[in-house]
Amino acid sequence: MNTTTLTSKGQITLPKAVRDRLSLKQGDRFQIGIGRDGSLTLKQEHLPSLDSAFGALHRLAPRKPPSISEMRTAVLARARRQHSGPQA
Repeated sequence: MNTTTLTSKGQITLPKAVRDRLSLKQGDRFQIGIGRDGSLTLKQEHLPSLDSAFGALHRLAPRKPPSISEMRTAVLARARRQHSGPQA
């Protein structure tokens, strides 16, 4: 078992052996729980990777994105409709 100390700012340092065993790095986040016996539980939060976020967004796309040519055609068609206005 490792020992650590609470600082005046309410912070603790995880011993190096613990950080190494869990492959922890600066900025890692944790959830803290308190057991009925007063024991503390730290659970590391695992954020999804950027690759998994891209994959999720890709699945939400309703269809293949339009080409530059298709976008240009749509912009020109809308501009024509807006500028033609009501015929007098």
